[in-house]
Amino acid sequence: MDVSDLLTEAYDRLPDLVRAAVDGLSPEQLRHQPGPGANTVGWLVWHLTRVQDHHVADLLDADQIWVSGDWAGRFGLAVEPDDTGYGHSAAQVAAVRPESAQALIDYYEAVAARTGSFLAGVGPADLDRVVDEGWDPPVTLGVRLVSVAEDDLQHVGQAAYVRGLIEAG
Repeated sequence: MDVSDLLTEAYDRLPDLVRAAVDGLSPEQLRHQPGPGANTVGWLVWHLTRVQDHHVADLLDADQIWVSGDWAGRFGLAVEPDDTGYGHSAAQVAAVRPESAQALIDYYEAVAARTGSFLAGVGPADLDRVVDEGWDPPVTLGVRLVSVAEDDLQHVGQAAYVRGLIEAG
């Protein structure tokens, strides 16, 4: 298996996990906080998608999918390209109001399609390219791709857990 196939295998698992976490939930359930200040299913899936969109767009030196079309409107938010949810307060978490589970699925699938196209062209030599010098040591493409996958997997697991709490109700 080459590096492109390996990364594609990891990232291709996410769309089904995202769909399983949100499909069939009402807008109210997507916004349900299982405890004071807790993250909602909707926020968790929005956040993991925003992180992937933000980071992959940066790698491509392209606009984020978030800034095209009416994605922000479908979540009750303004178009803020730097807002990925990192460091959100409880009030900011509550302000992420997806209109439906389908809005989350559609946004994630649009981001995943672009990520998949990008990964198809990644070779072994690409992984050592420095993509962010703002860290010590500087972040390479390989580290960034693993970091995004890890963040997404962690948050989709959290979303599935919160969904289970909602369904156990």
